[in-house]
Amino acid sequence: GLVPGLLNLGNTCFMNSLLQGLSSCPSFIKWLEEFTAQYKAEQNQSAEHRYLSVTLLHLLRALSCQEVTEDDVLDASCLLEVLRMYRWQISSFEEQDAHELFHVLTSSLEDERDRQPRVTHLFDVHSLEQPEITQKQISCRTRGSLPSVSHHWKSQHPFHGRLTSNMVCKHCEHQSPVRYDTFDSLSLSIPAAVWGRPMTLDHCLHHFISSESVKDVVCDNCTKIQAERILNGQSVENQRTTFVKQLKLGKLPQCLCIHLQRLSWSNQGTPLKRHEHVQFNEFLIMDIYKYRIPVHKSSQNELNQKNSEETTPGTKDGIAVKPSGTHFENKNLAGISAFHGAAPGVCVCVTHEALLTLSALSYSPSVYLYRLMAVVVHHGDMHSGHFVTYRRSPPPPKNPFAVSSQWLWISDDTVRKASLQEVLSSSAYLLFYERVHSRVQ
Repeated sequence: GLVPGLLNLGNTCFMNSLLQGLSSCPSFIKWLEEFTAQYKAEQNQSAEHRYLSVTLLHLLRALSCQEVTEDDVLDASCLLEVLRMYRWQISSFEEQDAHELFHVLTSSLEDERDRQPRVTHLFDVHSLEQPEITQKQISCRTRGSLPSVSHHWKSQHPFHGRLTSNMVCKHCEHQSPVRYDTFDSLSLSIPAAVWGRPMTLDHCLHHFISSESVKDVVCDNCTKIQAERILNGQSVENQRTTFVKQLKLGKLPQCLCIHLQRLSWSNQGTPLKRHEHVQFNEFLIMDIYKYRIPVHKSSQNELNQKNSEETTPGTKDGIAVKPSGTHFENKNLAGISAFHGAAPGVCVCVTHEALLTLSALSYSPSVYLYRLMAVVVHHGDMHSGHFVTYRRSPPPPKNPFAVSSQWLWISDDTVRKASLQEVLSSSAYLLFYERVHSRVQ
């Protein structure tokens, strides 16, 4: 039930810990397998040294026991070499950050995807007007059906998500167009602790999406209203008001990487590390952080009427829900029912037994439910330290879709078994979750 360790090449624990965390995410490995399928046609043996995706896939498959290896300790120097080809100069003799390397890998994979040849779009007039392309396109379309087009350059990696930024004017309540930004990981600051209350991951998430006031912003709607009040056609200065800004998650990824910002600064400007423990659970509910498109009242009434006609009583959108005025008899569902009326900042613990009971009773409390797969921990201060990883043991080969309940503690080439309680009591730096798609959903 153990996995291979990784050789420390000189302060490379940051890379070793990240690779162990990524190897515990099956969706990411599956995406790499689909992405690298396009290179199998190349018979060149040096392809492994030219493509980051191929090199990373071989390492992660070996660390997840999907490739047979006789070595108990693997050498990941090939990853440093291919990253140097991508113009990332990562020295193995200096202190590095695992979260920074995570962004180097995801951005380099996107660069590799964007370098793949694309098919000319039908509305790309400039390209279609070229003589050689026009002749080729016409002959291709008149002689028969087009061959299947590889879609690898389109596919986003499983850590890719989108943030929404919503701006509303405090004066006229006019809402600006929603802005979308991409993210590969959620970098959460740790809010100030309240005495007597433990700090939880839900506190950090609520702090991340909490609204903030932005002063001195030009409001086009307020300017328009002011101009309509002036009849003599005088020029109107731009009206500056205060806006309320709020972030939410527009698209939740299949694999969720959460980075807890433990860097702070003293009054003298020196970097400090925050060592407080942030409580997190094996299962994470993300529904309340998801952005939902506002629906007008008239449209909402029509939608509710349609749902009432298409679904049976006791269901919502075809999914069974708790009837009003009833109570759960099973104690395992106490935490689930409390979630529906939980106040912001309340951490809800979802046990494995509760999920099994939910499946049995066809209850669906959450659409965006995530399971913890790995935790990267940093020991030490901001100037020196060591990265270790807690990760799940790989599933047995006979059932690759199963999720093991056995946890491992890995420090470079040292691997031992660990308990879930030890994992949840660690001071997490990076958290790797994977979305759970239940049969009910």
